[in-house]
Amino acid sequence: MQPMKCLFRSVAVPVIAALTLSLFAGCQSGKEEPSNNTVSEAKPAPTGAPAASRAQPTVRINAGATEKYTDSAGNVWLPDQGFADGETIERESDMQIANTKNPVIYRTEHYEMSSFSHKLPNGKYTVKFHFAETYDGISGPGDRVFSFKVEGHEFKDFDVFAKTGGAQHAYVKTVNVEVTDDKLEITFTPNIQSPEINGIEIIPAS
Repeated sequence: MQPMKCLFRSVAVPVIAALTLSLFAGCQSGKEEPSNNTVSEAKPAPTGAPAASRAQPTVRINAGATEKYTDSAGNVWLPDQGFADGETIERESDMQIANTKNPVIYRTEHYEMSSFSHKLPNGKYTVKFHFAETYDGISGPGDRVFSFKVEGHEFKDFDVFAKTGGAQHAYVKTVNVEVTDDKLEITFTPNIQSPEINGIEIIPAS
């Protein structure tokens, strides 16, 4: 019987080993395989797009003034500048000016000028011309007449007294223009008496 036991052992051991190896392999194959899928990182937004251009501020010039002025709405007016020539004058500090909440603007003036210019980025603007007849030598319509041109828009035979409705009355002339050469230009031509102006506003079009 000894030989039979040896034969059984010699056959059983390899079979058991094979079965054990097979079971081990089966358990290993049940494990989850690592995924081959990769998650792409979100790409940053392109940075080459141009930044939005900043809006240009409104320019306000108090013609004839020597100092800055803040009006009733909180707007700052720069002192006299931009005129090629001419003279300036300041009227009495208590002079009454009708049709305005800001009489200070009309108590100073620039007169006898031939031109005005101000550097600006190209674009569309609204220009406001402020006038008031405060010279006591002008007593009625026709006593002061001049022409002016702004960026191709010409206004001939402009009569301050007639437009304002009388002496010491504020009047605002509004003109829409387009600047194409980086500079706003205004020319003045005398007819009767000399040209005069009290303030200029340059407002970028929205």
